[in-house]
Amino acid sequence: QESIVRRLEQLDAQSAGRVDRIADAIKRKLAETGIEAWVSGRTKRPYSIWRKLKDKQRSFEQLSDVFGFRVVVASEEDCYRTLGILHRTWRMVPERFKDFISLPKSNGYRSLHTTVIGPENNRVEIQIRTMEMHEIAERGVAAHWRYRENVAERDRNVLKTYEWLRDLVELLERGENTEEFYEHSKLNLYQDQVFCFTPKGMLIALPRGATPIDFAYFVHSDVGNTAVGAKINGVHTPLHTPLRNGDQVEIIRSNEQTPSPLWERFVQTGRARSEIRRFLRHAQRDQHVKLGRRILEKVFADEGFELSEKAVTGVLNKLRLQKPDDVYADIGRGALRADEVLEAVYPELKRGVARPHYDGVSPNGGERPVSIEGLTEGIAYQLGGCCHPIPGDRIVGLMVPGEGVIVHAVDCEVLDRHQDSMIDWMDVRWRDRGDDSAYSVARISVRVENTAGALASIANIISRNGANISNLKITNRNPLYFELQIDLEVRDTQHLEHIIRALKVDSAVELVERARGLDTDRQEGAGFSVGVDQGVLI
Repeated sequence: QESIVRRLEQLDAQSAGRVDRIADAIKRKLAETGIEAWVSGRTKRPYSIWRKLKDKQRSFEQLSDVFGFRVVVASEEDCYRTLGILHRTWRMVPERFKDFISLPKSNGYRSLHTTVIGPENNRVEIQIRTMEMHEIAERGVAAHWRYRENVAERDRNVLKTYEWLRDLVELLERGENTEEFYEHSKLNLYQDQVFCFTPKGMLIALPRGATPIDFAYFVHSDVGNTAVGAKINGVHTPLHTPLRNGDQVEIIRSNEQTPSPLWERFVQTGRARSEIRRFLRHAQRDQHVKLGRRILEKVFADEGFELSEKAVTGVLNKLRLQKPDDVYADIGRGALRADEVLEAVYPELKRGVARPHYDGVSPNGGERPVSIEGLTEGIAYQLGGCCHPIPGDRIVGLMVPGEGVIVHAVDCEVLDRHQDSMIDWMDVRWRDRGDDSAYSVARISVRVENTAGALASIANIISRNGANISNLKITNRNPLYFELQIDLEVRDTQHLEHIIRALKVDSAVELVERARGLDTDRQEGAGFSVGVDQGVLI
């Protein structure tokens, strides 16, 4: 930026008074046609020039429009007359004209922008506006009140500005935090616009970088919520494609479609982001209810009971909830433990018995659940039963309708079947834990000699190393050896590797390795499964 300052100083020295001469020439030309105008000019600030050089990848020599002028006239009609005079007098630069008077920005900004090869053969930018437009540009929408008596009650541009303000008020009322409001305001105030058309010719202005999803939500929230694809200029296009000026956009809809949390990654407008989050807040509750009910059904079944709506209704007061769906939703999002509901329904059950605890993470979860970062707040998620990821594994989330997010290890074979729908993938990671009491389930395969006491030896090694066996299955058996599939409750990959090393040194163990995939198919007459609570096998 220091070099830009020096170049501007050299330019000023070479052309002393150039800005004043150009301003006088513009003012004189307008006066000849009876237009009284206030004209001000300046050399652009170094930071503004630096940003333009960076954005357009140009050198200072290639950037000729370093002079900017503002022309303030009496009326909107004079704005357009001034534009015509300037274009007739000096050659305009194509693609540099913008009409923000007929198409104001969402924050109320109005002006005509053009660039011409002006006096002394200099390329100059010119903004043409009325005094009211100038006050609003300088002081914001509050400047409207200064002109309130002069503005018609049904003035469309004023109403558009107030509509923008009403959108902000609505976002404050419906949003959950001030960060969402700030994000919405920032997106709409400080981005350039693109102008697109509906198939019927309706013009829609959106921030630069906006996508068909932004377009759909601008038309109506129902259009956005049911969008499955888009046609841009008649060509089928992904929903995350950035729109360009002049695009004709047609939204393809399906009543089976619902917004994806991943849409938030590429939408640009605060309206779209707010509507997506609003829909997901309701949809996530439905997911939590379904997941929580499944978890509670399994907890009841493990204790020999059948879950009924009547049983849950009977303990609502004790749980301080209003209806059964509230119970299921709290379990699904991890705010309530399923065994607490079980003990509330059957208080005669002995407390403190080591039973599996279930939460919104995994039906196989350990005593305290692990946590995942990178998800929309409150969304239901589960650890994949196909790959059994544990802290320390590299992971990815996969959005599954009706089930929430399934967390897989990055090398899980299930992900290969979703290569064509990577839009449903989510970048997630393990949350740092403050202690070592959070457990998750890992699976190992063990081949052990068929000798007396071999199983007890394996169980003792696992127990001595601070892990618990949640399930054990003999998958193959013959007179020489048998193969086991063991599910262990461990803290992380280091804990698991430590147990594997300890097993390898046992004389009865021939092979031990981490296992991936679903439950191994049983061989007829050979396989059976054993549930173990405390890592002790008899």
